[in-house]
Amino acid sequence: MSRFVERFAAELTEAGMQRMASRVFAALLASETASLTSAELSEQLRISPAAVSGAVRYLTQVGMVAREREPGTRRERYVLHNEIWYETFTRRDQVLIRWEKVLRDGADTLGPATAAGARTAETADFFAFLQDEMIAMMDRWRERKAARRTAGAAPGTETGAGAVTGAGPQD
Repeated sequence: MSRFVERFAAELTEAGMQRMASRVFAALLASETASLTSAELSEQLRISPAAVSGAVRYLTQVGMVAREREPGTRRERYVLHNEIWYETFTRRDQVLIRWEKVLRDGADTLGPATAAGARTAETADFFAFLQDEMIAMMDRWRERKAARRTAGAAPGTETGAGAVTGAGPQD
């Protein structure tokens, strides 16, 4: 499990997430209950409680992790949301909406007859396209997930694009 956690954390870091936040997120993802305490994260990742605190602060701010109190104690558990990827992409859609608006305003300011205005308008069109595709893609994901549950298929048994099948490169 440790190897997976570090490997996935490295991929998240490469994509722009903070290093410690990547490690904490990957550890939570790999835990059986999708929740760990600060002490458990410190021990598993061999990092200080302060490093855990900073990582969790970031992850809660971006909505990837929630804090829950253990009943009858002051101890908190850090928990992944059930629909983490859906929620992450939904928040990203809100960013795209804001960017599109700013770009449309910029295109108007720069003027549609200018090269800069046309380029900015095309960028706004691209973000509008991404939003439409994101909505359609998430609808398809929910349908696929529901169909798999109905059929009793285990998560992670897909062999679609990007899945590891054990086969070598195709000609």
